[in-house]
Amino acid sequence: MTILRLLSPQGIAGLAASVCLALLLVLQKGETRHWKKESSRFEQLYQGEQSALAGTVANYRAAADAARAADRAAAERVAAEQRVINERTENDYEARLAAARSLAERLRLEASRAAADPRSRGGPPVPGLSAAPGRPPEAAGEDGLPDALTATEQAIQLDELIKWVKAQGRVDVNKQE
Repeated sequence: MTILRLLSPQGIAGLAASVCLALLLVLQKGETRHWKKESSRFEQLYQGEQSALAGTVANYRAAADAARAADRAAAERVAAEQRVINERTENDYEARLAAARSLAERLRLEASRAAADPRSRGGPPVPGLSAAPGRPPEAAGEDGLPDALTATEQAIQLDELIKWVKAQGRVDVNKQE
């Protein structure tokens, strides 16, 4: 009788439902295994992407550090070149000023000796020219040397400034070593 009960419409429906549930369980187990494998593969892909990202970040940081070091080295090189140019220009300027002042002093001494000893001139005294209108006449012995020295000093200063500017302009600030 128990078999007959199973063969009744309710039993057949229950049996069919059990078979369907068993099939669904088997299918679900297969799907679970499949998605576990896929999950493991996705996790490996994720870990690979994370390590690639970490490598990229490390490479960018290393490149940025290298660029900063190159910039520092270039700045130090440029500063050293500029210091050399500054020192050379200052030394040239001082030497030229000293030479000009020495020459002016020698000319002043020669002029004062010549004024003190009229015979050393070698010829008769030449009468002085009259002063230009609007200018006071020059005093005796005033030969314009201080003005000439000032003009020479300014000319030397401008000449050295021009040389300095040109030399500074030749310094290549973008050159990488």
